[in-house]
Amino acid sequence: MVNIIHRIGIMSPVSEVYKVLSSAEGISKWWTQNTSGTSEVGTIMGVQFHSPEGDEVGNMEMIIKALEPGKKIHWYFTAGPDEWIDTEVVFNLYEEGDYTIVLFEHKNWKKAVEFTAHCSMKWAVFLLSLKELVETGTGKPSPWDIKIDNWN
Repeated sequence: MVNIIHRIGIMSPVSEVYKVLSSAEGISKWWTQNTSGTSEVGTIMGVQFHSPEGDEVGNMEMIIKALEPGKKIHWYFTAGPDEWIDTEVVFNLYEEGDYTIVLFEHKNWKKAVEFTAHCSMKWAVFLLSLKELVETGTGKPSPWDIKIDNWN
């Protein structure tokens, strides 16, 4: 199995970071504006990605596996690109000085392929959007994210 791993520090209390990672409303402000569902363990959350012109470019569904306030958010993907099916995203959180540290994993990819590299870079872009949202009040969710290649 292959895992994508990132670490980012956000100048904010862990409770603020947790809030935007654990709710559909929060996710819509840093990952993709089109987020639906409720934030409860066992429920399904959906996300859709669009181009700035409004064309759909992707969508996923995930089951919320864990919500541990101030500590952990865990998603399990059941729909989306083939490579994402049965993968998991985990955000582990802890405070270190003035920072909340987010240890991010997108794990259990079947193999490393070019799409894995694309997704790793996009996750980095979206984690920077998360940081910007929490620190300044404004993120860059899809469709206003940084475009890194011809796949988005």
